[in-house]
Amino acid sequence: MNAFSKLLSAGTFAIGTMVGSAAVADTWDMPTPYPDKTFHTVNITEFARDVEAATNGALTIKIHSAGSLFKHAEISKAVRGGQVPIGEFFMSLLNNEQAVFGADSQPFLATNYDDAKRLWDAQKPVVTALLDKQGLMPLFSVPWPPQGLYTKKEINSVEDLKGLKFRAYNATLEKFANLAGAAPTQVEVPDIPQAFTTGRVEAMITSPSTGANSKAWDYVTHYTDIQAWVPKNIVVVNKRAFRKLDKAVQDAVLAEAAKAEARGWEMSREETAAKIKVMQDNGITIVTPTEELMTGLKEIGATMLEDWKAAAGEEGQKVLSAYGK
Repeated sequence: MNAFSKLLSAGTFAIGTMVGSAAVADTWDMPTPYPDKTFHTVNITEFARDVEAATNGALTIKIHSAGSLFKHAEISKAVRGGQVPIGEFFMSLLNNEQAVFGADSQPFLATNYDDAKRLWDAQKPVVTALLDKQGLMPLFSVPWPPQGLYTKKEINSVEDLKGLKFRAYNATLEKFANLAGAAPTQVEVPDIPQAFTTGRVEAMITSPSTGANSKAWDYVTHYTDIQAWVPKNIVVVNKRAFRKLDKAVQDAVLAEAAKAEARGWEMSREETAAKIKVMQDNGITIVTPTEELMTGLKEIGATMLEDWKAAAGEEGQKVLSAYGK
């Protein structure tokens, strides 16, 4: 082989190598429901960067935040149907499919991070099995801060909630509002300020993160720290899409997912006090709930838990038994 032929052969090999590298590289579109500044989105963005670095660019995850690619309620279906390979959503949105998905949104079942972690450890095997039947696999789950009550007036008892237009983001909170005598209305996070401004809602239960990020001081006056529950978001992947990845890439995704879960829980803990302070600094009155209010709310929670047990059946009993150990 002469020098020119050797050069041509080497060039052909180099081009072939580059094409081969390009062929195995993949880009995943990932819809998420929350704005870029929400700590969940910040954590997921870091997860995506870490995956790209750990796989040397073999997998890039492109984040589509704030419901820009799919609306929140559509994300799980989009991943299940293969429209996108990966997505994040509020886990209890699947409560209507199987009540076990809503265990972490049962009022006053787990109200602090330690209990929330124990509940997730109990819930995860059951959730994993249910998602597996849908062709999905959980990658990681991260909690919101304990949920508080936002209103335009001081709330001293459950009676004070009667008749208020109440923001609901899942079936569990809709039921909670009904039992409290309020009128539930479905409103997604990006629409909260407008919903309050236009009078569609007058009260809500949500995290300090959502309250501070949506500038709740522009539309409510009081935050009552009832610490009702510690709900979670979950990141899932389509199993067929995951299986198409090289084994080394799969391992990297799982390793970075584990890091993202640990990091996300710590971020959530830090969020709680920080965001409550932001709201207080901007004029919201931070209220310690009265004993009368808490008694009434916990009575509602107890009623809901009994209903949940009946709906969740054997899977729910597995979760509660493991949680109680």
